[in-house]
Amino acid sequence: MAATLAHQLADYACALRFEDLSPEVVHEVKRRVIDSLGCALGAWNEEPCAIARNVASEFSARYGSTIFGTNHKAPPDWTAFANGCAIRYFDYNDTYLSKEPAHPSDNISAALAVAESVGATGPELIMAIALAYEVQCRFCDAASIRARGWDHVTYGVFSTALAGTHLMKLNPEKTRHAVNIAGVAGAAMRQARVGELSHWKGVAFATAARHGVFSALLARAGMTGPGPIFEGQMGFEKQLGVSLGNLGEKFAVPFPKSEHGPAAMILKTSIKYWPAEYHSQSAIEAALLLRKEIPDHARIKSVTIESHDASVDIIGSEPEKWKPNTRETADHSLPYITAIALIDGEVTNKQFEPERFADPQVWKFLETVKVKRNAELSAMYPDAVANIVHVDLDDGRRLTKRVDYPLGHAKNRLKDSEVEGKFFGLVSPALSEKRARGIVDLVWKLDEAKNVDELMEAVQMPKSERK
Repeated sequence: MAATLAHQLADYACALRFEDLSPEVVHEVKRRVIDSLGCALGAWNEEPCAIARNVASEFSARYGSTIFGTNHKAPPDWTAFANGCAIRYFDYNDTYLSKEPAHPSDNISAALAVAESVGATGPELIMAIALAYEVQCRFCDAASIRARGWDHVTYGVFSTALAGTHLMKLNPEKTRHAVNIAGVAGAAMRQARVGELSHWKGVAFATAARHGVFSALLARAGMTGPGPIFEGQMGFEKQLGVSLGNLGEKFAVPFPKSEHGPAAMILKTSIKYWPAEYHSQSAIEAALLLRKEIPDHARIKSVTIESHDASVDIIGSEPEKWKPNTRETADHSLPYITAIALIDGEVTNKQFEPERFADPQVWKFLETVKVKRNAELSAMYPDAVANIVHVDLDDGRRLTKRVDYPLGHAKNRLKDSEVEGKFFGLVSPALSEKRARGIVDLVWKLDEAKNVDELMEAVQMPKSERK
């Protein structure tokens, strides 16, 4: 009888070693930790991040993990939740696009929390993060779940559970039970990302991370989980209503060979250059290029955005996207994001403040913005994430820009200095240049660290920033 997918995942996770990772993968993990910490510290005082932090701070643990910005150690599953909210909230962390989209650096909060709680080394943390990326991205390649009403974070319970078990050094049997526990109670509804969006859009994966870590903690203590969780009579495949028979082959050990060695899927993911939903990144770039040719946006009569199906379906079709009432809706609105790039000539966190996205003049401008499907762009997806922006001016001219691979895309990678620049830009309002530089330097040396204690201490916020 063929091994179940949970068996294959457990065997694969338990066999991985840091020494097997390529230098490219190790370096990329460090870049993503820098990027994620920047996103988290930048969003630290945002309302849902503060809520999550305050709730998690009500609990302490003997073998706890530090909540970003504080010196408080909560249970690692609660810390994974609180820190995951901060990493994700600005919608500025990285992306992987496939049959199902994902933000795989969401896994980093779980890996950091468990690593600190068990006293893991820097190399062990790097390995766990690479593993989590690998698992989530491989799931995304296997099947789309959003069309069936499930949120992409459902895959995250498996990736975070496996990152946790790897750091806990659980054997294959306990690892398998962690996967089963995570899967049986980890399904998330896609309702988190439709209509007028709420805080939950930014904390959905953090909840999955908390559950993944909790599942690993339970399995470590001897709790067993129902199996086979994927192939069973009422398991994952049946609930999806789709055969995932080839999924087991993809996850069988060894994984498909890569020129960069094992657990190298992180190299296929993309870093965001602007704080908005990933499918809008090329539209932002195109709009900003056009803005240089249009000094006065008042001359714009209308805007047409040609995009691919995934972009239209996720961020360019619902009426709420033309009248955003929340930050979460604004940064998931293709018409708003493109329009504000043309109006303001920049897309930063300021463009997602209520006084900007709810400005009546902006809403008036949005009435001129249309979104159209483009079959050619859809056929290129997910390899390319293309948008074409047309601007019609009051003198009859039409200006057009097309971008296929936006800045930060896996095929248009940011330089290390640009990753650092994004980090410094996010944390500079709160931290001195010296302290910010110190955090970055610690991450670049993560593969030499005996533990993560110094890093967690370095990311404490000044008391003046704690609200």
